[in-house]
Amino acid sequence: MLLEKIETLLQEVGSLTAKNADEVEQLRLKYLSKKGEINALMADFRNVAADQKKNIGIKINELKQAATDKINSLRECLTQVETQTDDLDLTRTAYPIPLGARHPLTIVKNEIIDIFQRMGFVLADGPEIDNDKHVFTMLNFAADHPARDMQDTFFIEQSNPDDVTKNILLRSHTSGDQSHFMETHKPPFRILCPGRVYRNEAISARAHCFFHQVEGLYVDKNVSFTDLKQVLLTFAREMFGPETKIRLRPSYFPFTEPSAEMDISCHICGGEGCGFCKHTGWVEILGCGMVDPNVLEACGIDSNEYTGYAFGMGVERITNLKYRVSDLRMFSENDTRFLNEFVSAH
Repeated sequence: MLLEKIETLLQEVGSLTAKNADEVEQLRLKYLSKKGEINALMADFRNVAADQKKNIGIKINELKQAATDKINSLRECLTQVETQTDDLDLTRTAYPIPLGARHPLTIVKNEIIDIFQRMGFVLADGPEIDNDKHVFTMLNFAADHPARDMQDTFFIEQSNPDDVTKNILLRSHTSGDQSHFMETHKPPFRILCPGRVYRNEAISARAHCFFHQVEGLYVDKNVSFTDLKQVLLTFAREMFGPETKIRLRPSYFPFTEPSAEMDISCHICGGEGCGFCKHTGWVEILGCGMVDPNVLEACGIDSNEYTGYAFGMGVERITNLKYRVSDLRMFSENDTRFLNEFVSAH
């Protein structure tokens, strides 16, 4: 009977299989542990007749060795499989993986932000989908004022036909971020509002229905136009070189008074005149001015106590000046041939 049990176990051991290390360990416990099948045979071995003990003892040792060899073999096979597949990831992109770089607009936007942050400006942001109240009304755009045509945008919802302030729209400038900020903060503050904006314009080499802006706002006691001029001069020289000159020309914006357009001396010809600056020696880069008292009052700030200045620039415009990109559409077409030209600028 004992010999038959040993032969049965030998056949079982010979056909053992395992899918993982846990199953191998379970087999070891079943056959080789102190409470395992092979050790249990020793209890029956004590009752074997003396003349049969030698033969049966040899068979038990043979079974134990077979079980040990089989389990070690299964463990070794699993280890080899795991080692061979450790570095194999079929979901990975084929080598070599080309390294990317920042988009040219991101490069320039970050440079603009860095310059103004070193002058004490902090970042503030707002929603791209906003309401008429913050984008237009609080910024001194009357409901029927023709200045609204200057920033015709995409309207999403007309909540109340009798109240334009409730209209929902895509922001046409990041000045709306400033009205949100002024509504909930007390002066003094210096903020910088970068972001994507939208205009209802025909797409061409010089215009697009969306672009990126960086706008700045400083409100405090006794802020003057002189402060604004010095900040913008510092920015221009940091961005375009220490020899850069600026020129401020009177202009009109509903939310600033007085208002101005700022030109820089052409960094291509050094102000001598060339095709890039249309032979004037100057290139326009941004608009600016003193915050209109009506805007301060609409945002809950006492215009008799506080004054401020604001400025805004298009990131695409600055990028064009730095890298002389001829077609504005190239910034959003994701042509890798164009984007690869800016790898070294990263």
